Amino acid sequence: MEQLKHECGVTIVRLLKPLEHYRQKYGTWMWGLNKLYLLMEKQHNRGQEGAGLACVKLNAMVGEEYMFRERAVGTGAISEIFESVHKHYAGLTPEQLGDARLAERELPFAGELYMGHLRYSTTGRKGLDYVHPFLRRNNYRAKNLALCGNFNLTNVDEVFSNITAAGQHPRKYADTYIMLEQVGHRLDREVERLYEICKGEGLQGVDLTLAIEQRLDLQNVLRTSSPEWEGGYVICGITGSGDSFAVRDPWGIRTAFWYMDDEVMVLASERPVIQTALNVPAEEIHELQPGQALIQNRAGDMRLVQINATQRVSPCSFERIYFSRGSDMDIYRERKALGRNLIPSILRAVDHDIENTVFSFIPNTAEVAFFGMLEGLDKHLNQLKVQEIEALGHTLDRQRLERILSMRIRSEKVAVKDIKLRTFIAEGNSRNDLAAHVYDITYGSLRPYADNLVIIDDSIVRGTTLHQSIIGILDRLHPKKIVIVSSSPQVRYPDYYGIDMASMQQLVAFRAAIALLRERGMESVIDATYDKCVAQEHLPKEQMRNYVKDIYSPFSDEEISAKIVELLTPAGIRAKVELVYQTLDGLHQACPRHTGDWYFSGDYPNAGGLKLLNKAFIDYIKNE
Repeated sequence: MEQLKHECGVTIVRLLKPLEHYRQKYGTWMWGLNKLYLLMEKQHNRGQEGAGLACVKLNAMVGEEYMFRERAVGTGAISEIFESVHKHYAGLTPEQLGDARLAERELPFAGELYMGHLRYSTTGRKGLDYVHPFLRRNNYRAKNLALCGNFNLTNVDEVFSNITAAGQHPRKYADTYIMLEQVGHRLDREVERLYEICKGEGLQGVDLTLAIEQRLDLQNVLRTSSPEWEGGYVICGITGSGDSFAVRDPWGIRTAFWYMDDEVMVLASERPVIQTALNVPAEEIHELQPGQALIQNRAGDMRLVQINATQRVSPCSFERIYFSRGSDMDIYRERKALGRNLIPSILRAVDHDIENTVFSFIPNTAEVAFFGMLEGLDKHLNQLKVQEIEALGHTLDRQRLERILSMRIRSEKVAVKDIKLRTFIAEGNSRNDLAAHVYDITYGSLRPYADNLVIIDDSIVRGTTLHQSIIGILDRLHPKKIVIVSSSPQVRYPDYYGIDMASMQQLVAFRAAIALLRERGMESVIDATYDKCVAQEHLPKEQMRNYVKDIYSPFSDEEISAKIVELLTPAGIRAKVELVYQTLDGLHQACPRHTGDWYFSGDYPNAGGLKLLNKAFIDYIKNE
């Protein structure tokens, strides 16, 4: 119901044949550029605050541009950057535009190596200066670097201190700029190392430069720059000489997938976008492993290298619950399993009264979990039918039999997103009034005062939309009871690896636990937790503990859920409201390979997350 913003989406397209090959086979030398557009558009869900692309021409003549970049901000950024690219071709005749060799020699963005990025900010920093790819220029092609990523570092302060102590001066105190300088610095050193070797072999001039480009090994660059990075990331880079890389964090928090044949290598944040863009089966698409890098040199040779040792592997479960496209075959099955796992709790909430209950979902991202819920309910209903038919014994009562067979699960499209709030309305009361009308309801979908209404959502983090809009409009249908179901567990802890929930105050589960402590005269728990957090504030982060768990430990999940209902239910609601959350066990059963659950459990995959949590709780108490 409330949109979470995910950090970013990335893609690389590396053509392995001359542009003329694609013109002859596919009718256009723009085949690679078009695939980049499709891959980015299919990942639009991952970033709507900005987009950018970079391109490298492998065979540009001396004195001609060989590295191009285009960026834009806003929800229409993808279209805008590709429109800007195509403006370069506006004055060409059809014959000129169809000439692959002319394009290869003269046209901007007519290259063999492309990199694209979609941005969502989790830091609040906005504007074109923060839209990837970031670019570092140099007169030597091999020293030119474009960088983009899907990431959030938890130790930016430490990395910044280290590189400034070494004499570097990043343009901004932002993780992408800092990483650009780190990788760029090590790339400079690698080129200079090769320069000395090639010069010692008697090479000079253009021959020396070409020899450096042919021998450049980004493995060395990544092994000397990335070990300091702590957090969740997939970082992609391309050099002006045509080398490229993508490296994944050693905890496996963020994801990337790749495919390669004799024509192209493609990497993207999600598997189904590659399936769709290239029409290839899932079995031929591979996942980049934790700590691993995909490196491709100027000649197009690709290899996989273990850059950093694998740590406690914790792939982000929110990728499966919410962020990634549900068209992935594994994610589709997992989301359905999340819905099925909730059946016992849902039945208890409606007192097993299926006959007088309507089931629905909000928003569209919860639709697959809804289908899984319906499957589970159908199975339960079939079991009831069998039991009732068996109870008939040898006495066949046609009327009773027809009643049993006619029993069904009642599902309706109860709520529909109707309008989008306009950001120019800044006055608080006006915005709140509009928020109450973001969704519209389907009148007549329930029997007033007789039916329960069960609505499944994929996550309840802040609860803002529930409070301002959803519960109020659902109550207009006059249900006997509203049961709001979350296919994910209670979000109790901030995320620091790429989701925009970094403060304690944002989390309604945390606010509920604090409210319970105060209601029950247990403020001493809050004070003790604060003292423990302050006492470890200056410890090495590896020695820190998660004392924020103490805030939740006095209460059951059900007690916290009940308090959340109190906090989120507006005054004047006539229906009884109940919240049903997924359990941690249910999450892990449905998504066994994606064990990253720190926002639910508080078990952060690395010490950087724990350090930031400790600070977040201290800041919350200080700012109350």
